[in-house]
Amino acid sequence: MKRYVILISGRGSNMLSLLDAGLPGACAAVVSNRPDAAGLALAAARGIPVATLDHRGFATREDFDAALAAEIERHAPDLVLLAGFMRILGDGFVRRFQGRLLNIHPSLLPAFPGIKTHAQALAAGVRVHGCSVHFVTPALDGGPIIAQAAVPVQAGDDEAALAARVLAEEHVLYPRVARWFLEGRLGLVDGRARLAGETPVGGALHVPHIA
Repeated sequence: MKRYVILISGRGSNMLSLLDAGLPGACAAVVSNRPDAAGLALAAARGIPVATLDHRGFATREDFDAALAAEIERHAPDLVLLAGFMRILGDGFVRRFQGRLLNIHPSLLPAFPGIKTHAQALAAGVRVHGCSVHFVTPALDGGPIIAQAAVPVQAGDDEAALAARVLAEEHVLYPRVARWFLEGRLGLVDGRARLAGETPVGGALHVPHIA
């Protein structure tokens, strides 16, 4: 059975969507860079091993990345899932796990990388917003896109309303992509995301909306 590790920094809502999806694999551990992350208790309550590596306790980013990589490797995962993990990972870490490191980002990349994506979308006046699952590369939020889900931006939306609409799609999209990987259907080939039976076009498989 394939194994996966989930990295979180907060409440763990995407973590729960992965754990509830009945994925064809075992969650070997949930790891956080914040000891107060609410998701840790939720994972532990399900009998999943949890670990905390507080980034504030490390002298350098490289030291933290090395300790995090060692903790992950201890669980021998086939897949590492960033689920609201709010740390920028260094090039060495990313290359170590490249091809088996996924992230979900709350925008339709390449639009609005980084943080405060919903505020960025509202300020830009876009009519469509959403989320993207991508392979992680050293470029921030710039790795090959695997799948996206789009939602309309409605009149009167504020950040909270738009974020909630996008999050509902994240909870469906991320487990779907994780399942593809764990089933051996998804991989990173020549720098592009490839899903069995699909020809990569710019590395993207676009899901306009999940019913």
